Amino acid sequence: MKLRLALISVLLFMIGSQKTYSQTAEVRVKQYNLSSGRLAMEGWDPVSYFQGSPKKGSKTYSYEYEKVIYYFVSSANREIFKKNPTKYEPAYGGWCAYAMGNSGEKVEVDPETYKIFDGKLYLFYNAYFNNTKNSWNKDETNLKKKADANWKKFIK
Repeated sequence: MKLRLALISVLLFMIGSQKTYSQTAEVRVKQYNLSSGRLAMEGWDPVSYFQGSPKKGSKTYSYEYEKVIYYFVSSANREIFKKNPTKYEPAYGGWCAYAMGNSGEKVEVDPETYKIFDGKLYLFYNAYFNNTKNSWNKDETNLKKKADANWKKFIK
């Protein structure tokens, strides 16, 4: 009887865990800045930012993490990402960090305009003489707090 109860408990836990994963993955697909086909960061390799030189990845070295697809420049970078995806994923689902902090809006980014702050990758809008990274740098602490709070509204 105890064995049966233990097996039922394990089964219920596994079903509950799968439901949580599915909900999280669906929220990611809905709220993240993704190209067609669920591609993140317009195909840029998230690990390459931490190596000091952002590069476009290749479909050859793709990896799907919780329904979001990332491209990498090499199998080595893909393996680095697999070991700790949350370290390398961009903040705020890949939307402009400044806009998320300033107004709570999802704004497209220029993948080559970025900053690594406290071990996290932040992307910014940069077009038409408006580089939002400069505005972010002027009030980073305050904008980060606001951006963190605003992003939580999207990923409930």
